[in-house]
Amino acid sequence: MTLTRRLFAASVALLLVSPAAAAPHKKAAALDWTKTVVATPEGGFRMGNPKAKVKLVEYGSLTCPHCRLFAETGTAPLRAYVKSGKVSFEYRNYILNGIDVAATLVARCGGAPRFFPVVDRFYATQSQWVGKINALSDADKEAIQAMSDVDRLKRLAQVGGMVQLAAASGITPAQSAKCLADPTGINRLVGFVQGGRALGVRGTPTFFINGTKSEVADWSGLEPMIKQAGG
Repeated sequence: MTLTRRLFAASVALLLVSPAAAAPHKKAAALDWTKTVVATPEGGFRMGNPKAKVKLVEYGSLTCPHCRLFAETGTAPLRAYVKSGKVSFEYRNYILNGIDVAATLVARCGGAPRFFPVVDRFYATQSQWVGKINALSDADKEAIQAMSDVDRLKRLAQVGGMVQLAAASGITPAQSAKCLADPTGINRLVGFVQGGRALGVRGTPTFFINGTKSEVADWSGLEPMIKQAGG
């Protein structure tokens, strides 16, 4: 068989062999922007695309029942917007009372990676841990008031079970204890309140869309404004 015939036969043989099915073209998975969380210069924690067209900021309190209601009704739909990259969401702590100080210090203790999971857990159980503290006897409350600032915060966190709640999201009890005893952290919280007041915050939750203060405090009122802004 001539060389030409051999090459022709080999070519035909190759054509007769069933080729392996071509791997289907895989569309690149869309980036889930809810997984991108960073600390901001203003002291908040921002979830989402830093270049999102709509930048939503919430000044919230962990002991605020209206903030809890927003978390219950607005978290899932809001994060759908964040996931797409069209909206970023920044949460800035705005403390209202001593219980809030303890809860906030613990929630912020794990930094950006742990913050939102702890906040979600705190809002979901708010009535329980706030209720435990409010149920203390007058004598116990007076005893707590007589403690040093650090001991008072640690006692509130202990009674409310905040440390255990945070531990479920990866913040160890040792980390929580360190954060509760850090005077720098307490001073920062005071600074956050002052910064919020300078922007016109007088209660929680207060929302800003692209730097403009909103007059609504629930998801049903906020979502149309997000859409109008381009979300």
